[in-house]
Amino acid sequence: MQPRLKDIIKNQIQPNLKEKFGYKNLYMGPYIYKVVLNMGLGLDGNNDKILKSCMDDMSNIAGQKPVITKFKKSIANFKTRKNTTAGIKVTLRKNMMYEFIDRLVNIALPRIKDFRGLNPDGFDKFGNYSFGIKEHIVFPEVNFDKVDKIRGIDITISIKSQKKEHSFELLKQLNFPFKEKRSN
Repeated sequence: MQPRLKDIIKNQIQPNLKEKFGYKNLYMGPYIYKVVLNMGLGLDGNNDKILKSCMDDMSNIAGQKPVITKFKKSIANFKTRKNTTAGIKVTLRKNMMYEFIDRLVNIALPRIKDFRGLNPDGFDKFGNYSFGIKEHIVFPEVNFDKVDKIRGIDITISIKSQKKEHSFELLKQLNFPFKEKRSN
């Protein structure tokens, strides 16, 4: 079964963007091709019990098993050793990606305390959007009683587009709650 958000993008958002930016066909417009979730553990990565609980939380949030990331270099100031655990990450594509974005926008972001909107300056020069969530417990899949420590998650939405403005418009059409830009 096709995700609800995928149908909305295909039938409503892509034609709107084609009309707004004057594309010759639908496939010239921006589209999301992957979402990457990253949870840095720092010094807690060496503890197997904490690592397992974080992996369980991340797999509940994403719907697939995360990969353990390792440090590439030893840096004394950060107390890191080469090939020790740095964190965990998940890359979502296709249907899993659409379902995650749907849950993120409609359920998780409204549950954040004192939420005023996402920063519209989080786009890089290629049109990808990155932002962080300070509490991973905003996702309803995480059981609050079993969480030992509240951790942050970095989310990167990779978008193929011609310009940053096109990526911004795509996410705005997907109901991402952006802050209004102020002009002083």
